[in-house]
Amino acid sequence: MDGIATDVAVGVKRGSDELNLYSTSPNSVTANGNDSSKKLRVEDRMESPPSRVLHIRKLPSEVSETEVIALGLPFGKVTNILMLKGKNQAFLELGTEEAAVTMVNYYTAVTPQVRNVPVFIQFSNHKELKTDSALNQRAQAVLQAVSAVQEGGSPNSDTSALDSVLAQAPSPVLRIIIDNMFYPVTLDVLQQIFSKFGTVMKIITFTKNNQFQALLQFSEPVNAQQARLSLDGQNIYNSCCTLRIDFSKLVNLNVKYNNDKSRDYTRPELPAGDGQPSLDPAMAAALNKDSSLLGTPSGMVAPYSSGGGFQSSLSYSQGGGAISPLSAAAAAAAAAGRVALSGHSGCSGVLLVSNLNEEMVTPQSLFTLFGVYGDAQRVKILYNKKDSALIQMSDGNQAQLAMSHLNGQKMFGKIIRVTLSKHQTVQLPREGLDDQGLTKDFTNSPLHRFKKPGSKNFQNIFPPSATLHLSNVPEDVTEEDLRQLFSNAGGTVKAFKFFQGHKMALLQMSTVEEAIQALMDLHNYDMGSNHHLKVSFSKSTI
Repeated sequence: MDGIATDVAVGVKRGSDELNLYSTSPNSVTANGNDSSKKLRVEDRMESPPSRVLHIRKLPSEVSETEVIALGLPFGKVTNILMLKGKNQAFLELGTEEAAVTMVNYYTAVTPQVRNVPVFIQFSNHKELKTDSALNQRAQAVLQAVSAVQEGGSPNSDTSALDSVLAQAPSPVLRIIIDNMFYPVTLDVLQQIFSKFGTVMKIITFTKNNQFQALLQFSEPVNAQQARLSLDGQNIYNSCCTLRIDFSKLVNLNVKYNNDKSRDYTRPELPAGDGQPSLDPAMAAALNKDSSLLGTPSGMVAPYSSGGGFQSSLSYSQGGGAISPLSAAAAAAAAAGRVALSGHSGCSGVLLVSNLNEEMVTPQSLFTLFGVYGDAQRVKILYNKKDSALIQMSDGNQAQLAMSHLNGQKMFGKIIRVTLSKHQTVQLPREGLDDQGLTKDFTNSPLHRFKKPGSKNFQNIFPPSATLHLSNVPEDVTEEDLRQLFSNAGGTVKAFKFFQGHKMALLQMSTVEEAIQALMDLHNYDMGSNHHLKVSFSKSTI
């Protein structure tokens, strides 16, 4: 290999302990023969000393090289990879031992997931990864493509393996799903990220199955393949807004309007469409002139830098003047012209919720439910219209997030409607005035989930689902205790599973409505022994 690939697969011999995971058959790359499995048993649960080679286990059988590489990219350069698909395992070599230690430490606190399946990462006994590139061509080609884009260049097309990978692109159109969307992701944000890999011609954004999705068309399929290889699994913002990218079955997008939902960059004359705001001309000019409007605030993917590729999505923990994820996302969204920064005109952070069950709803229940998506500061059920309420979130980002996840959900038997309010704040009743407990100030509540920058809660924001994630469970509480508790909240417990020893559990209700009810009733429930139960929605199923 030459060019960009010179530092890939530079393993050294280590005598009888040399890592040689291949038999004479090329099939051993994925199937892994008997000799390999004997060697593999060295990688057991015993704690190995730090190494830049990591052993990854319990991978889903259909996992791709790109997804495994994506686990390591936020921590530094990935220099080698070995897939053992027959064993559902892989070895990943990072550029430095320091990067590997950072990665292991992070994933000790935050369980890594690939395709919604928890995987296990530990140090390997091997200090360097030696692979036979002739038998590992696809993995090496993917690694080259990713490494090249990381370093701000184009993939080296001198190798036939790399050519074959890039030539496999079936379409110039990518389907993009944003997981864990704590902050708004706009059409302009997508255009700036993906334009690093080629000419972006068209984008259409939409919401499907409660998830923000987009279709993005490049001028050439090869550009789409490069973008997919490099960006799939990356976080746009700190610990959230994860890109899931695949090819669309479409080969051409038909865009009718240029607005904040769709854009055809080859046809600027298209109308904005009925009721749709068109892109502000000044903003359009600025975007065309400077593709780095987003900048690179700490905690963001930085695909525009001339070198260095992706910045660490974990940089908030390193101090040194790093701004909080909230500030980074707000700055980025403001730069994209969608969400205003605090103190500027734009989304105020106040939501209007209507079609509530006025016999059942309380400020506390609304605070608990909307608190899953942001820190609700004040809640007011309207005195003359008790099926409606105003909820003041910490900022416009959180209001947008809560609205996108909760509008159309069923609560106390009624489908609620959530929209942005014209009010800038929720007014508290005058002192001495009895408003029947319809207004509550939660500003100083200890139950806010997102006060601490970099909190794990930023990574665990999912749409309402029938499956609930329980944490802070006392050791003496049994499965039967929890099943009974949640049954008493109303509904049927369909499935249950403890994990992380006994501290956490997944519990599945019959319907999403039952899960919403249970979360409102039982989040922060006193389990005794100074344990208050923590309840959130899960993306997993049991």
